[in-house]
Amino acid sequence: MPLIAQTPVPCVLMRGGTSKGTYFLASDLPADPATRDRVLLAVMGSPDPRQIDGVGGANPLTSKVAIVSRSTRPDADVDYLFAQVVVDGGVDTSPTCGNILAGVGPFALERGLVAAREGSTDVRIYMVNTQSLCVATVLTPGGRVRYDGDARISGVPGSAAPIMLSFSDIAGSSCGALLPTGRPVDIIDGVAVTCVDNGMPVIVMAASELGRSGYESPEALNGDAELKARIEGIRLKAGPMMNLGDVTKKVVPKITLVAPPRDGGAICTRSFIPRVAHEAIGVLGAVSVATACVLPGSPAAAIARLPAMPARLISVEHPTGEFTIDLETRERADGNVDIVKAALLRTARALFAGDALVPASVWTGHARSSAPALA
Repeated sequence: MPLIAQTPVPCVLMRGGTSKGTYFLASDLPADPATRDRVLLAVMGSPDPRQIDGVGGANPLTSKVAIVSRSTRPDADVDYLFAQVVVDGGVDTSPTCGNILAGVGPFALERGLVAAREGSTDVRIYMVNTQSLCVATVLTPGGRVRYDGDARISGVPGSAAPIMLSFSDIAGSSCGALLPTGRPVDIIDGVAVTCVDNGMPVIVMAASELGRSGYESPEALNGDAELKARIEGIRLKAGPMMNLGDVTKKVVPKITLVAPPRDGGAICTRSFIPRVAHEAIGVLGAVSVATACVLPGSPAAAIARLPAMPARLISVEHPTGEFTIDLETRERADGNVDIVKAALLRTARALFAGDALVPASVWTGHARSSAPALA
């Protein structure tokens, strides 16, 4: 029986790191951003807070989108545009997402945008949102993407094949500078904070300055109306200071409360994205927090327990485990540090391949691409 008054749009539902979202070829979506965003809202089921009429999971971590295309840049294989579909709101393409990024390499290989090599394949990804580059190393034995393996990441059950993500030159990718205010410490509403952008704009502050331990559960933090109002006030004031303008309707900058480590790591974190407490921590958010830990004078550096320089494996604790960042730094003559590069391990898995069905009232008349189904 033919489907009436709905437009099928090819997509893949994938877990990338500790997030989940729909992955599209750019050619399968409208070129007009306003129409594209309406389609994405319909696919996810927003702005209904349950997302009952879409495929979203009613949580910021499961309401994400990757839009991928073959790149025309000489230094990249594919372009990746990330879209955060706000569960009860709109679509924000100002930040990128390092967890969803973990699925871009496998998706590009499965869709034939990049030719797989024997053993492993490096996929050079241009992150459109932040105009920066990442190299994802994907296992491809026999020229096919491998999803099973022994790699484990906190927040994901079981194990899977490792995907290495290597970043360089991501400092200031959204704000124009690693320290967009020019200082490792700013005082906002009486709280000492570090405004840092090493791939993700983050405001880092000691939980103790807000009268909290930094070890609260996400549920407790989400029920703490006074705390959430206070940190949102700080976020709104920090936005213009970080060259992000009015951030009222943006999901960046993120907020991260830090505390001394409890489980053998370097720092303990509680993150907000931006008004909901994260069950873990975002990939590039963790990179920015790890960076704050090595900045002399910052609130994070004051409490972090760090390994020796110049190469540092910095374990960032979060509510469901830890996240290790391989941060290569270079000490300057003035005592400050330069961030040379960052690398980390993620996993991903394709969950479902098919068509998202979009009501004709949202979008009509778009021809399907001839993208092959996943093998």
